[in-house]
Amino acid sequence: MDEKKALRARLRKARRAHVAALDPRVRALIFMRPPAAVAALAPEGAAVGLYHALPDEAPTRGYAKFFAEQGRPIALPWFAHKDAPMQFRLWLDPYEDEGLEVGPHGALQPSADSPLAEPQLVFVPLVGFSSDGARLGQGGGHYDRWLAAHQGVTALGLGWDCQLEENLPLEAHDHPLKAVITPTRLYEAP
Repeated sequence: MDEKKALRARLRKARRAHVAALDPRVRALIFMRPPAAVAALAPEGAAVGLYHALPDEAPTRGYAKFFAEQGRPIALPWFAHKDAPMQFRLWLDPYEDEGLEVGPHGALQPSADSPLAEPQLVFVPLVGFSSDGARLGQGGGHYDRWLAAHQGVTALGLGWDCQLEENLPLEAHDHPLKAVITPTRLYEAP
C-alpha cells in the first residue's frame, strides 16, 4: 500500500531526527523502567517479550533489566531465516549481548539453541501509533501474525512522542495494542 509506505518513510525520518537531537545523557535515562500500571501487566513468573532495539527505536534494555530483576524471564523475537515465522527465545542475560547474534532482519536475537518461550506480555516496536492503540509496524507483519496465533497475549508498544499519528491506514490483520508508552505519556486504548 503506497499510503503506508509514504507514511513509514515520513515517520522514520521524524524518528531519526528526534533521536539525533536527544542529548545522549538524557537518552540513557529514558525507558529505564515501565510505569507501575504497565509493570503490573506482567504475570508472576511469565516470560516478557521485548525486542532488541535498532538505533532509532525506543530502547528496551532498561525494561529487560527491570523485568528480569522481578523474576520474569525475558524473550526476544527469533527468526530461522528472513521468511520464517517469528518465534520467541529466551534472552538469558539482559545485561549483556553475549549469546545474541544478528538475525536475518538486522536485529540481535538469541542463538538457535536458546530455549523457546511463550511470553504473556509483549512489547512491540513501531514506526507509528495512534492514541487509541493502532500501530504501524515495519511492514513485514511478523508481530501481527504472531499475536493472531497467540490470543490472550497483552501487546504494548514503545515509541517516541514524534511517532504519534492519529490517522493510520489500517487493515483487517493489524493487531491493536493495549497501550503505547512514550517518554512523556501512557496512551491506553479504550
